[in-house]
Amino acid sequence: MIRRQLYCIACVGTILMLSITFASCKGVTSANSAKDSDSIREAIEAQKMLPDTAYASVEDVEYEVELLDTVNSGELNSLLDPYDTVPGILTFRGGQRRDARKYSGTVKGTPSKIVQDWATKTDARGKWGGGTGWSGQPVYAKWTDAQLDHYRKTSPGVTPSLKNEEIMVGSLCGKVYFLDYATGELSRQPIDVQNPLKGSMGLDPAMNGSLYVGQGYPDHEPIGHLAIDLDCHKQEYMWGRDPKAKRNWNTYDSSPIVAGQFMFWPGENGTVYKYERLGNGKLKMHSALRYVIKGDHGAGIESSIAIYKNYGFIGDNHGDVLCINLNNMKPVWHYDNHDDIDGTIVVEVENGVPYLYCGCEVDLQSGSDKRTYFVKLNGLNGSKIWEWSCPSKKVNIRDAHFDGGLYCTPLIGDGNCKGMIFASFNQLDGKKSSEFLAFDKKTGNVLYRKPLEFFAWSSPVGFYNEKNELYIVIGNSNGHLYMFNAKSGEMIFDQVMSSNFESSPVVVNNTLVVGARDGNIYRFHVE
Repeated sequence: MIRRQLYCIACVGTILMLSITFASCKGVTSANSAKDSDSIREAIEAQKMLPDTAYASVEDVEYEVELLDTVNSGELNSLLDPYDTVPGILTFRGGQRRDARKYSGTVKGTPSKIVQDWATKTDARGKWGGGTGWSGQPVYAKWTDAQLDHYRKTSPGVTPSLKNEEIMVGSLCGKVYFLDYATGELSRQPIDVQNPLKGSMGLDPAMNGSLYVGQGYPDHEPIGHLAIDLDCHKQEYMWGRDPKAKRNWNTYDSSPIVAGQFMFWPGENGTVYKYERLGNGKLKMHSALRYVIKGDHGAGIESSIAIYKNYGFIGDNHGDVLCINLNNMKPVWHYDNHDDIDGTIVVEVENGVPYLYCGCEVDLQSGSDKRTYFVKLNGLNGSKIWEWSCPSKKVNIRDAHFDGGLYCTPLIGDGNCKGMIFASFNQLDGKKSSEFLAFDKKTGNVLYRKPLEFFAWSSPVGFYNEKNELYIVIGNSNGHLYMFNAKSGEMIFDQVMSSNFESSPVVVNNTLVVGARDGNIYRFHVE
């Protein structure tokens, strides 16, 4: 407690000193002083820790925190989102809140079509083939000239095609690919990590040479998560099977995230790992949270952790939503959202309160009334604001089963769609297809439902024009790309552009880069 108080006092002092210096340099008038005071208050508020507490719902959680570093404090040294100030899209959905705000694209006027710019073929291996799977969002790095010069001098993997804008993506063939954003040509030689890569990789926002990669299926041992040193162009760290894990499935679809001086990485083995980041692919494990819900067995975590200040939010394969105090890795509250959660939780702050949006699949439910659920929760205490549900089901196709419900990560609307949130759902009302839905954020009421063909696991992405009107693009497993007028729900483009888009795109200006199950990584533009 003393350490926290000293830390907050230091933060406030620094903010005040910077504000006074800024005011004296600029010769701020009295009219602006009030605005400066508001900014100071906002800056101070942004650095206030959320309380270290445990609500009654945590009584359902049996957990243990393994502390591996007893010298360094586990308290975050900053509550600001480090992804906000770094060019590029370095983690799934752009930042800690997974809200894709920084991740939105831009278009002129009213767009009418989507056009392919390039396609790059990956290798293929085993039953997974190549291309990319779920969730598979690429990293978009935007290097300075100095950083480019550094890599050209240090990295043996660099090719002449390495430019300021670079795409990094993990493939189902078990290789990490590096591509020139403009042309799709190899900017570095691929790195073979042996096992299929399905989830979304992460580039450290300190731009310290660390690329974080989770393996998605155990074709080879060791299997786990790893870090690559971009300077040396090789794997530097590997965490394999965890003998203390609550679940014996050691894969990582979850996208790692940085907060303060730490990096957090949930696994399908039911463990959330907390790392100290040392740069150049080097990691030191600080602590690990392992938990089960009473009367249950370990559940895997495939969705990516979302963060607000020192609270982290995860959803697991048994439908549990867990809030964790990232300072000490202890649970704050627990909420049961009925069934398997694969789509990542999205956080939005309203009047200083973080609210969560979370949906589930139809996977574990029995009986005749199987439903998918979509909820809005108060992130401070786990209380339910509203809940929407709809009948859904599994379907079997060629000896494979496909769960109903939500796989994507929802998209929060802005501009002319500020009060709306969007997501795709599968197999609603007994149909063997998917639908694109718009919800009212305040009430949870459905504003419209638009049919899509087959399944839609890819997350929707947004493009805004000069009038701040939102247009949404979404792919499906039949290789369609759809574009909607987000406000009205009017479909303005529908065309088969590949064979199967499971992956979520990364958006840059009026373009999107996304891989497909046909073995290609594509860049498209909206016009």
